[in-house]
Amino acid sequence: MTDKRYAAIDLGTNSCRLLICDANGKQLCAQSQPTRLGEGLYKGNRFTTDAMERGVKCFFEYRQLLDRYNVDELRAVATAACRMADNSDEFLKKVYDESHIQLEVINGYEEARLNLKGALSHVCGKSKYVVLYDLGGGSTEITLASNTNNPHILHTISIPWGARNASEAFELVEYREENAAKLRQDIKARVESFVKKSYLQNYIDDVCFVATSSTPLRLVSMIRKMGKYDREAADGQTMSREEMDAAIDSVLHSRRAELADNPYIGDKRSYIFIAACVIYRTIYEGLGAREITASLKSAKDGIVAELIEKDRKNEKINQIGKRNYRTP
Repeated sequence: MTDKRYAAIDLGTNSCRLLICDANGKQLCAQSQPTRLGEGLYKGNRFTTDAMERGVKCFFEYRQLLDRYNVDELRAVATAACRMADNSDEFLKKVYDESHIQLEVINGYEEARLNLKGALSHVCGKSKYVVLYDLGGGSTEITLASNTNNPHILHTISIPWGARNASEAFELVEYREENAAKLRQDIKARVESFVKKSYLQNYIDDVCFVATSSTPLRLVSMIRKMGKYDREAADGQTMSREEMDAAIDSVLHSRRAELADNPYIGDKRSYIFIAACVIYRTIYEGLGAREITASLKSAKDGIVAELIEKDRKNEKINQIGKRNYRTP
């Protein structure tokens, strides 16, 4: 096992992430490509030809990296976009034909569980409970769980809005108060339902909040005046509600061209960042979060951790079996 290599691929609505680690969990390679798979998905509930081509190209390139690093174990998952698209089977087949990577479409619960497994390293032990939310391109997962090495999920929901599809559905490439109000109303109702059904108020005195995806990492980079979007430096940093409010107000008062020139956002992200910020703020207000820790670690990290744990467990069982074996 000591020489084995492990990898995870997490295909979202906007980006595709790859992580390769050795048997000790040391990172050997990490990549993220803006495939924009969900671009145009809302209108026809189908992947466009261009989006599929970008996705297939990404997996072809990831195949080269997997071979270069001699990866032994791989789990590749697809989330909201592939759950929604009517032609997702066609896309999955194209990916396999070009890369021999078998994509597994997971549900919202499994997505939340893997994100939780990956993201807790920054806050494990700091509180008895944790609320984790992952704002993706096509959905947003919110999860209440025990804050332990093997977290127990108490309640989770998957909201069918993320930065990409909400930007298209509510026409929020640039901020429009009427459109933003409709999105806020929808998100607020879902968050209120989560708070009620999870009995969050019973845990609120001993809970911390963690957010994955690029939105909180970009906000941290902005708040800490890093000069550019630096996800590695932002990883694990905590923002206060007042800091987040000020940063988001600045974003919402900016034109798309200004967001495109913003070193923390950039041209490609500028088309969806208004919607992302509306969703992000509505959720932390609804949850009553006073501060949030941003996490770069997410589902991909959870997948690799589980692959390694599984092999270690099997190795231990084999060793016990050998010790107990007696020749006649």
